[in-house]
Amino acid sequence: MTRILQTPDRSALDQEQFLKVLSREEALARFEAALFPRAIPSELRKLGDALGMALAEDVTAPIDVPPFDRSNVDGFAVRAADLAAAGEGTPRRLALNGETIHCGTTPALQVAAGTATPIATGGPLPRGADAVVMVEHTQPAGSDAIDVRRAASPGQFVSYAGSDIARGEALLRAGTIIGSREIGMLAACGIADVTVARKPRVAVISTGDELVQPGEALAPAAIYDTNGTIVAAAIDENGGKAVFLGAIPDDEAKLDAVMRRALADADMLVLSGGTSKGAGDLSHRIIARLGRPGIIAHGVALKPGKPLCLAVCDGKPVVILPGFPTSAMFTFHDVIVPVLRRMAGLPPRSDAKVGATVPVRIASELGRTEFVMVSLVEGRDGLIAYPSGKGSGAITSFAQADGFLRIDALADQMPAGTEAEVTLFTPHVRVPDLVIVGSHCTGLDLVTAQLAHSGLTVRSIAVGSLGGLAAAKRGECDLAPIHLFDDKSETYNAPYLVEGLELVPGWRRMQGIVFRKGDKRFEGLSAKQAIAKALADPACIMVNRNQGAGTRILIDRLLGGARPEGYWNQPRSHNAVAAAVAQRRADWGMTIAAVAHAVGLGFIPLAEEHYDFALVTARKHRPAVQAFRDALGSDEARAALEAAGFRPA
Repeated sequence: MTRILQTPDRSALDQEQFLKVLSREEALARFEAALFPRAIPSELRKLGDALGMALAEDVTAPIDVPPFDRSNVDGFAVRAADLAAAGEGTPRRLALNGETIHCGTTPALQVAAGTATPIATGGPLPRGADAVVMVEHTQPAGSDAIDVRRAASPGQFVSYAGSDIARGEALLRAGTIIGSREIGMLAACGIADVTVARKPRVAVISTGDELVQPGEALAPAAIYDTNGTIVAAAIDENGGKAVFLGAIPDDEAKLDAVMRRALADADMLVLSGGTSKGAGDLSHRIIARLGRPGIIAHGVALKPGKPLCLAVCDGKPVVILPGFPTSAMFTFHDVIVPVLRRMAGLPPRSDAKVGATVPVRIASELGRTEFVMVSLVEGRDGLIAYPSGKGSGAITSFAQADGFLRIDALADQMPAGTEAEVTLFTPHVRVPDLVIVGSHCTGLDLVTAQLAHSGLTVRSIAVGSLGGLAAAKRGECDLAPIHLFDDKSETYNAPYLVEGLELVPGWRRMQGIVFRKGDKRFEGLSAKQAIAKALADPACIMVNRNQGAGTRILIDRLLGGARPEGYWNQPRSHNAVAAAVAQRRADWGMTIAAVAHAVGLGFIPLAEEHYDFALVTARKHRPAVQAFRDALGSDEARAALEAAGFRPA
C-alpha cells in the first residue's frame, strides 16, 4: 500500500539548471516541487523489526483488550447485591466455591447468590459475579467461607472486555512512528506483522583525490574521509538506509559509472565534495546528464553550506554536499533531512529552542543567511551561547555544539549582548557541570579526565587568556585558564585579576622557539639570537598566534615593532604552530616544549610560563569546582602532567 504526499503544483517548477545562488527557502521549495507528490513504498515487517519505522496504513484493533472481564486485584469474585448491607458491625458470610481462578484459567463454576470464588489479579471474571473484593477486606471463616465487612458496588475492581481497546477501534494512524509503546499496543491485539513505509535506500559517495579511508596510512596532503561515515550515520538516524560506496577519486569516467550504478540501485544519492565549480570538481557536471530535470539549485545563500547542489534525476533526488564536515552536516540536517523524512513517511523533525545571550560580537556576511554553531553555558542571568569559531572544516564543531543560532541575510553582524534564539541539536539543554573558558593546554585534558570518569561533564572553550578573563569577569564560566606576563611586576597572571576572581595555581610549561631540526639559522642558538637571525633573513617565515593569547603577548615583546613575513598568520593553538613549521609552511614560531617534542621539531627554551586558573569566587563552592581542584592536586594528575612535560605548581 502507498500514500501520496501533496505539495505545490509541479508545473510551477522551472526545468532549467539553476547555476546561481538561491535563498535557502527558494532552493528547498524548488527541490521539493521536483520530488513531490510521490508514492511512499511500503513493506510488511515483523513487529520486532518495525521499531522506529512509520506505519504506512491505519491499524484497527481486531479484538477487544482485555478480551474478557478480568479482576484488577487478588481477592474474591462476588455478587455485589450479596454485600449491600455488609459493614464493620454487620459482616456478611459467603461460602467459597470449589475453584480458584488464576491468569489463564477458564472459570468452570458459576458464582451463585451467597457464594464467592477466589481470583488472582488478571483472572477472568466467572459467570454470575459482577464485582471483586480485595483479600485484605475479608476474614477467613473456617476453610470454606469468608466474612466480608465492606459493601461492594457492581464493577468494583473489574476491567471489562474492551475497556482498554475496543474491537474495530482505530489503534494507530498511518505515519505513526513505531516505538516501544506502539509495539506494546500492537502485541496486545495479537498483531504480529505491520505494513510500514519502506526505508529509502540512500547511496553515499565521498569524492576527492585527497581522501583516505580510516585505518589506512595517511599520505602527505591527504585527509581521512570523515564525511562518508558521518553522512551515512545521519541518514540512518533520519529514516533512511545508507549504502556507503566509498571514496571515488576525481576521475570523471569512474565517478560517472559509480553515480549511474548508485542511481539504478538506490532511491537517493548523496555525495560530499565536488560542488565548488572548480576544475577538479566533476560531480555537478555528471549530474547534468543523468536524468531530468537535472540540477535544481547549485549554490544556496547559506553559511556554512553555500556550495550545496540539489538535483533530481528521473524522479530520484541527488545531493552534493560541501566537502567541509561542518558545512556538509549542517546543510544535510537543514535542507536534506526534511526531504529524506518525507520519503521515509516520517513526520517533520521537531526541534527544541531556547533563548540565550551571545557574549561576543559575531561578524557575518551580507546576503547569506548564516547559521552559527554555539555551546551553551549557564551565566548569572541565564544561558550564554558561545560561538564555536572553528570554521566549516572542523569535525568537532557539530559534535561539541549544543545547537545553532541564525543571523539574517540582511545583517552583517550579531552584536555582543544580543538575546538570540538557539535551535538545539538534542531535545534538552545539556548544561555542563564545569565550564572552563580561556587558553587551552593539553595538560588540561589530563586533569579533567578524572572528572569525566566520575560522571561530571566538563566544557572547555578555547578563546585565549584575555577572552577567558573577560568571560570570568562576566560570570560566564567557573575557571579561566590564563598565562599572562605582566611587564611591570615581571610576574604571571596575578596582576590581571580583579575583584571577584582568585588565582588557582596550575602548572609550569616551557615556551620557546620551534623550528625544523637541522636549520642552521636556529640550531645551537639562544632564543634572542635565533630571533635576530630570523629577522635578518627576509626568506625566513614565521607563524604567529592569535590576538588575546598569552603566547602572542610574549611574541610581540620579543619582536618589538618588527612584523616579519608570516606575522599575520595567526592560528589559535600550539599544535597549529607546530604543524605549520613541520609542514614547511613556516620556518619558526613559538609553542610549548611538549608540543614541539611530540612532532619531532627542534626547540629553543625561552621562558617557563605559568599556566594558572582565574577562579570565579562566587562559584568556588560548586561541587564540580571542588572536584576540579581535588583532581588538580591529586598524585594521579601531577604524575600525568610531569610525564607530559609539564611541572605542577
